[in-house]
Order: sequence, then C-alpha cells, then structure tokens
Amino acid sequence: MDLIVRAVADLGPDERRALFERDAGIDAVRGDVESIVERVRDEGDVAVRSFTEEFDDVSVGNLECTDRCERAWAELDEPVREAIETAIENVREFHEAQLPEDWRREFDAGRELGRRFRPIERVGVYVPGGAAAYPSSAIMGIVPAVVAGVDHVAVVTPPADDPNPVTLGAIYAAGADAVYSVGGAQAIAALAYGTETVDRVQKIVGPGNRWVTAAKAEVRGDVEIDVLAGPSEVLVLADETADPAVVASELLAQAEHDPNAPVVALTDDETLATEIVAAVEAQLPDRDRSDVIEDALSNDASGVLLARSMSEAILFAESFAPEHLAILAADDESLLDRIDSAGSVFLGPHTPVAAGDYASGTNHVLPTNGGARVTGGLSVETFLRASTVQRLSRSALEDLSETIATLADAEGLEAHAASVRRRLEE
Repeated sequence: MDLIVRAVADLGPDERRALFERDAGIDAVRGDVESIVERVRDEGDVAVRSFTEEFDDVSVGNLECTDRCERAWAELDEPVREAIETAIENVREFHEAQLPEDWRREFDAGRELGRRFRPIERVGVYVPGGAAAYPSSAIMGIVPAVVAGVDHVAVVTPPADDPNPVTLGAIYAAGADAVYSVGGAQAIAALAYGTETVDRVQKIVGPGNRWVTAAKAEVRGDVEIDVLAGPSEVLVLADETADPAVVASELLAQAEHDPNAPVVALTDDETLATEIVAAVEAQLPDRDRSDVIEDALSNDASGVLLARSMSEAILFAESFAPEHLAILAADDESLLDRIDSAGSVFLGPHTPVAAGDYASGTNHVLPTNGGARVTGGLSVETFLRASTVQRLSRSALEDLSETIATLADAEGLEAHAASVRRRLEE
C-alpha cells in the first residue's frame, strides 16, 4: 500500500473521474445475469436449483427454510439473542417515527384535498449470507417493511452446507413471513417472476454483490427495486481538532467490507492529513482483513485528501455524495448545514459508522456511487404508496370550472371540459 496525501486542487481529470464517477461494477456480469434471469423466469425452481449447485456448490432440496430460521433463533446463545433484540428494537423505534399520517384539509371553501398512505402488499428482501453472518442486513431490510405494514415479507439468503445460524435467527426475529435458501442473481429473478416455490413480490430491497445488483437492474420495470448499490463507502470530513487515530479507524472499518470500497479522509489541516496516513499504517497490521483493507485503500476512489480550506472540502464532499459521511470537527453542525448529499451522517467523536451499521436505529441500506445526490436510504416510505384524495363542493367546482375548461380546450381535450360542465347542469 502506498498511501499518500493528495491535494484536492491538484487532482487530475482521471483522479477526479475515479472519485466522482463511481459505479457498482455490474457491466462485466450483465450478459451472464441476463441469461440467469431468463432461465429462472422460464424454468422456475429447476433453474434456481441448477444455478445454486453451480455457483454455491450446494444441492438444495426444499428451497423454503422458514422453519429452520425459527429453530436457529431458539438455539442461539443468549448474548447473541439479546444483541439482535436490542438492534431490532432500536431500528423499529426509529422507523416507527417515520410513519406518515393520513391527512385531509380544506384549502378554501369547498375544496378539500389530502393524502393517504398504504403499504405495498408483497416485498422481497435480499439478505447476504451463506456461511457468512449478516444479521444486521436482515434487520435493516425486514423491520422497516414490518413497521410499514407489509402483508408478506419474503426473504432470500444464499445457501450453505452449514448456513450461519445468526443470520437465520435474525431473519426470524425481525419478522419475515417466508424465507428461501437461494442467493445471487437467481434469487432476484425468483422474487421478480415467481417459481413453483417462491411467490412473486412487488418490490425487492436489500444489498448484495454485483451479480445481485445486476439482476436488480435487469428485472427493474417488471418489479420495483430500492437502489443499485455498489461497494460500501465512507468520507470522513475532519478539521484540526480530530483525532487522527479515530479517522484512521473509520477508514479501516469501511475498507474491510470490499477491496473496491471507496474510503476517503478529507481535511484542510496538513498536519492532520500526514498523521492520518501514519495512523492507518500503524493500525493496519492489527486488522484481521488487512489484505482486503489494503486493496481498498489502494484503489483509485480512496485516499487522504488535503483541501486548501474547509469551503473547498465541503464542495468536494457535496460532489462526492458519500454513502456514509462522518464529520469530526469542532463545529460539526455548521458543516452539516452546508452539505446536502449524503446517505447517512455521523457527527462527533463518539458516533462511529458501525453504530449505524448495527444498532443505533438508522438504516444501513444506503445509496452509493453518488446516489445520495438524488435519493435516500431504505426507510418506511420505501414500503408505502401514497394516494391523493379530493372532494369539491358545487360552489368550489363552479369557481374552478372556467380554469379547468380553458386548460382542457387548450390541450384539445374537449371531453374533459364537458365533464366539468355536465356536473354543473341543473
């Protein structure tokens, strides 16, 4: 690893492109994914089992494993159960606060307008897994759907000869209605089109690798999805008061997710920038996934950057639009007020990104690759649809009739105008 401090002002076109034009890396697998999706759509369970054996090296008999999740929960050690329950409660509490209320009010005499909110009926949640443990992803995907009132929450998670019981237990505790032992692109296709075993859903959410992301892109239009997410990413914005060891630990924490994870430290203090590099180098040997971390720190979208001023740093942060934004500065609230584009923000020296990853209550399914410029993370609203409601009195319609008729005639839609006039006939 050759980690050096780079000046924001000196970044060349290629360096800026790598930082600001990040992508999910799905182009390389798009053709293969199209074939997988087509086969699952045409052949159902047969194709799912075939791809599961090919890609996961696992022969799955019964694709549904709902009962197995319940047994896994019952067999977990008490400390693990308590940790899962605490995380679920915090996530539930935060998402319950997001529930919108139906409303209707009179804007002027006889013109009553409003909105009402209803949950989507059937949702699919992708939970990464197999032999690995990702209970947090189960919690983040399932709990908001349950809070929103979704009738049927189906979960797909990759199979393994010895699947991780913590993930399975968390899926049960979070409230899934049905769980299927299938992962990858074939899982997304099964949820999107249905098979003999897997019921079709209306929306698919949850993080996954580039095969999962490419499959979500492929089925989008036939089913709704949340976002096309790439590797996890963090931008740490720090001033001279920040502890370089804390900044370094935050970079290493996100870097251990993926060798392609963009991890950036940004400051206007040259001494701090140099100290961050030294702290990263000092902490790296102690990390279990040091090889993955080193690769992530070496990729073109990562680094320690020095701005000429905090204003320049803020402009960079806004353009970067990170999934996770950690602000370690004396006046963090003021800096936050000047940045609009970030998936989730972590303020102060005692708020690590890991808190949001697991148990503070916010959701960790967030937009990457600059997606925070236009969208937010997974929330209760992800699982709701809104309808508008209106009621006009005769006098209110009379007041609007000429406006409506004039615009309808201007658009050449005479029947629209006639529908208004008909309502006003004696």
